[in-house]
Amino acid sequence: MLTEKMIAEKRGAVGIMTFNNPERFNAVSMDMWEGVAEILADFGSDDAIRVVVVTGAGNKAFVSGADISKFEDERSSQEAVEKYAVTVDAAYNGLHRFPKPTIAMINGYCIGGGVGLAVCCDMRICADNARFAIPAAKLGLGYGYEHIRKLSDLVGPSRAKEIFFTARQFNAEEALQMGLVNRVVSGSMLQPYVDDYAETIAANAPLTVAQVKHTVGEILKDPEDRDLEKCADMVRACFDSADYEEGRKAFMEKRKPAFQAR
Repeated sequence: MLTEKMIAEKRGAVGIMTFNNPERFNAVSMDMWEGVAEILADFGSDDAIRVVVVTGAGNKAFVSGADISKFEDERSSQEAVEKYAVTVDAAYNGLHRFPKPTIAMINGYCIGGGVGLAVCCDMRICADNARFAIPAAKLGLGYGYEHIRKLSDLVGPSRAKEIFFTARQFNAEEALQMGLVNRVVSGSMLQPYVDDYAETIAANAPLTVAQVKHTVGEILKDPEDRDLEKCADMVRACFDSADYEEGRKAFMEKRKPAFQAR
């Protein structure tokens, strides 16, 4: 069952997943991690949804990491710790591998697991009050290979080390300079800016967007793990589609295309 602390909304072609625990700066508990998978499964199976926005309730935090107040219940034994880890990894991987474009809309604190969630999205747009940190070195925590690799792929090895080694908070402008976020806007403009961004993407050809997302994902893999044949198949599917014909007609007729993802 989907917890009340995870909210799923559908606004036209845009799905919105909200971490709804503002009294704890949207810290994430076990049932919330489970809710991520449930929401993504629904958005993924709905052909009407073309873009997903991930955000946190309120204006103080995107996600501030794990809900430590739940540790006594959720990580009280080795078995519980392992189950928790599997659930968290499933949420991260589900978001990272989601076939449709994803945008992290970040307001306020984005800490620890919040950074991990944001990095799993295709794009990150933040308010100018955003603050980013991974405080693992202040807590003695270990970070797995894939989590560090995703961050390193995004900001580069030196920046990734800086984020982990210092464990300090970086402001929005620093995050933009290091490539951690794509855009920084004022707090009052964050929602309308992301709404417009998501609608712009949703109006473009879904097959082309999916093909590019898949190809970039393959580029980031080790060469021996890349599925280049699928990349080529997806390119051919674009040229064989009715959307390709619609795009050409719309251009010649000087009108907006109406893509159908077929």
